[in-house]
This record gives sequence, structure tokens and C-alpha cells, in this order.
Amino acid sequence: MATPISLKDVRQYMIQHHHQPLSIEYLAEIAGLSASYFSEAFKKAYGQSAMDYLTELRIGHAKQLLRDGDLLLRDIAKKVGYNDEFYFSRKFKKEVGVSPSAYSKIARQRVSTFSVAITGDLLALGITPVAAPLNAKWSPYYYNHYQEKVPVHLTIFDEESEGNFRKLAEAKPDIHLFQKELAPAMINWLEEIGVQNMQIQANNWQEQLLEIAHIVNRQKEYMCIIHSYEQKVVQARQAIQQAVGNDVFAVLRLCEDHLYCYCNQGIQDVLFTDLQLQPIDAQKKTCNEQITLEQLLAINPDRLLFIICPDAATRHYWLTLQYNDSWKKLKAVHNGHVDVLPSNPWFEYSAIAIHRMLDEALLILTGKNPNPFPDFVHGILSNAEL
Repeated sequence: MATPISLKDVRQYMIQHHHQPLSIEYLAEIAGLSASYFSEAFKKAYGQSAMDYLTELRIGHAKQLLRDGDLLLRDIAKKVGYNDEFYFSRKFKKEVGVSPSAYSKIARQRVSTFSVAITGDLLALGITPVAAPLNAKWSPYYYNHYQEKVPVHLTIFDEESEGNFRKLAEAKPDIHLFQKELAPAMINWLEEIGVQNMQIQANNWQEQLLEIAHIVNRQKEYMCIIHSYEQKVVQARQAIQQAVGNDVFAVLRLCEDHLYCYCNQGIQDVLFTDLQLQPIDAQKKTCNEQITLEQLLAINPDRLLFIICPDAATRHYWLTLQYNDSWKKLKAVHNGHVDVLPSNPWFEYSAIAIHRMLDEALLILTGKNPNPFPDFVHGILSNAEL
């Protein structure tokens, strides 16, 4: 008898040999354990039975072959460990919810992501992800509108936790989109169950949206989104310039008792590139630099846009600031041109967030609501359809 191997090595053996006939008895034998003890130990270690894991590996490989190749069904069945193509078809439908032939037609529509921004791009394109980060505090817009439409809610922080691993397996995505690098363990695990990992490389929101549109085959929707945005920009720019003239803007972020000259990529794109508002010199590029009230008074912009952190200490300082003599001397304060920007959407960088920023800028600076409803969900859904 060969030297017994660990459960981890058994699992790795299953990954490499899932296309071969594997039984509990054989796997227990190479682990040097009884069949019953091996079954209990494997499930305790990995949260699922060895046979369920084997099925997951086989169906995952089958999904890859259906998605990326043109093999006959019987050839795919044999490649993943099933001699009977009809049994394979029944097994596939039980695990995935559709037959192999139906799956090959809809592949790439089951998408998951840990990114709030990618969630916004997918929804704009009319794709509702099967798993995405939805949280009432960190992604309230998507949580409020899509909490019942997105089947699996992922944790925004600690993305690569065991809980998120299992949630992704439950969602059964075809593709997982990400922006920042995933840990090798996460990539390997997703590939094991047949999920294609694709990193979005673009930095500009329009290029990012186009990259995703190509992946999910929504190029027409992309063109509609861009055309709609460009039309809205022209109309909003004209209305806003009539309202603000040549006023100079400063965007500030208040965190506890610290004031920052702040401009992220979304603010830069919408306010200072698309709407052509006049920024203070420091905001002709992205920035996040601390600034004193005295320095702000020396610049003395015509209008102030504030992003205020929602914690108690910051809110207390914001109230105190209203009574500060230097604050009262600011031109924008004296003329009533101080407006607060909510962190959502102004901290997000996606197609939906950019559209919402444009709408909010128009509403804040002109008093005109660009939408017939209090809010609007982009993509294929509107408030009337929710």
C-alpha cells in the first residue's frame, strides 16, 4: 500500500484527476483512512462532501469547455469524467439549472464581482450580477434598488474570506470580474470550479465600461450609455454655466477636524472636464491634500462643494465650523454658495455613479431635477419597473 497522504493532498489529487473514476473508497484508501472517517473528515475540513466537491470540479470544467470551445457534448462528458452523456446532461442541469446546450448560449451572463464600481458598470449595461457587494452602509444605492435582484450578497471588506468563497460557489458565476489583484488562492479556487477570472485594466470609466461590455457582449448597450451621457452633458453644461458663470469652485473633504482639498477621478471628469467648471489651481488634477481654513480664505473660491464624513466627530466639527469667524469671511459662505455632496455617488467611479454625479451637479447648481422621478436606476430598469 502507498504512503497515506493528507486531506489537502487528496483534494489536490482530485483536482488533477477529476476526469478519472474516483470513489469514496479509493480516496479514503490513498488517505489511509476508513471510508466513513474520511467522509466525515473531508466534510469537516472543507464544508462539503468529497463527492459534492468532485461534482463541482467536473461541472466547473464542463462549463469552461462549453464556454470556450466547440466540442461535442459526448466529448465534453468524457473529458470531465462521465462516460454517459445523458447522465452528464442530467447532472449538469441539476447543478447549473439549465442544460449544457442552453448554458452554451447564455454563458458569460452569470457574472460576479467584489467591486462596487464594476457592479455599477454591469447594472448600467443591463447585467444583474449573480454575486456582488451589497451593503446598506457602503453601497446604499445598489442595496436599496437591487438587494432582492442580486441573489448573493458578498462582503465588501475581507473579500477573500471563507464566507465569500462559499457564497461565490453558491452563486455559480461563469465569470468573476475584478480590479485589484486577487490572491493566488482565490484565483486557483475559482478556476477549480470553472469560473473565469478577468481583471479590468482600464482606468477611465468609459474605457472600463467598454472593456466590460466586450466581456458580457453588451456593446450596443455601451454605445447607448455613452450617447445618452454625451447628450446630457451638453444640456447640463449649458444650464449650469448660465447659473454659475465664471465662478471658481473648490471641492473639500471634511474628516473629523481636518479639512482636505479633495478631487477624485470622478469629480475631475464630471465637474471640471465634462461640465467645464473652473477649479482652484490645486484641483486641476486629482488631489487629497490637507488645507487650513486660513489657506482656504487666501484662495477664497466663489463656490464650495463639501464631502463630509458621516461620523459623529466630523458632524460636530461641521456644526462648529459655521460659527468660525474665518469661515464667515469666505465669499462662498457669505453668498450662500456652499453645498454638500453625499459620499455616494461621489466616491464611486462607474457608469452609474458618473451619471448620478452629473444629475446631482445639475440639481445642486441650478435647482433643476433632470429626471421625472426622484431617482433613476440606469441600465434596463427604471423606478417604474422596480
